[in-house]
Amino acid sequence: MSPQKIVPELYCSDLAQSLSFYTGVCGFRVLYERPENRFAFITNDGAELMLEQPTDSERMLLAAVPEYPYGRGINLQIEVGDVDDLHERIVASGGRVTLPLEERWYRVGRNELGNRQFAVMDPDGYLLRFFSKLGARAAPSVAPEDDAA
Repeated sequence: MSPQKIVPELYCSDLAQSLSFYTGVCGFRVLYERPENRFAFITNDGAELMLEQPTDSERMLLAAVPEYPYGRGINLQIEVGDVDDLHERIVASGGRVTLPLEERWYRVGRNELGNRQFAVMDPDGYLLRFFSKLGARAAPSVAPEDDAA
């Protein structure tokens, strides 16, 4: 396990429910856990998350009271090998899809990078945007001032 530069830690209201969603539906696996702290470190092909059901209010690192949806104002983009298969599993499980499966192209300099993607809410309201890469293509004509990238 090589340390990542950033690993989000998501507080959850029910660790067992969150683990069931992430491992049973989304394809993550538990790398390690501390049941006595209601904590799990999970991974999916290089994407890493920490899940914690807080047990000690003195150690909670919060800017506000945790209320559903916990993930207000953030979505986590997570690359997966087969976004279509994952989408089918999430829909079949009754997952709350908030952005339908789509193909989206994003301009980067003179090129566009494509994603096949969808977004779903986890049990605590965190938005997860799963995607698979579609590749790159030339962008439509770009104004000179937009070509700084």
